[in-house]
Amino acid sequence: MAANPYQKYKQVSIMSASREQILLMLYEGAIKFTKLAMKALEEKKIADRGQNILRAYDIILELHATLDHKVGGELSKQLEQLYLFMMDQYTQANIKGEMAPLQANLKVLENLYDGWKQAIEKIKKDNDQKGA
Repeated sequence: MAANPYQKYKQVSIMSASREQILLMLYEGAIKFTKLAMKALEEKKIADRGQNILRAYDIILELHATLDHKVGGELSKQLEQLYLFMMDQYTQANIKGEMAPLQANLKVLENLYDGWKQAIEKIKKDNDQKGA
């Protein structure tokens, strides 16, 4: 049976992605699954809500596990606190079936995504200028 061309493309794009691109992909995934959980909550689809919360939770858990406090210093400590907060919010959203924790996480995720994206673009721009 032939592999789905889209799945094959996604697999190749992930395998060839830089660490920075993977970080952004993880945030994009967490944002997507949080939004899907919010939609499922509105539609009272409990199983879908739980599944999407779990996917977002797993992404945050992975981001938390990859923090390097020796290299990251104060930033990694702040990220750790945010990740722990978000994991707690996902748990609360799943247990209580409330929208507010998901909204809080979405706001944090979008802010983190925007911040990382800007930082990565700045680094690339600085590196391009050095190479010129």
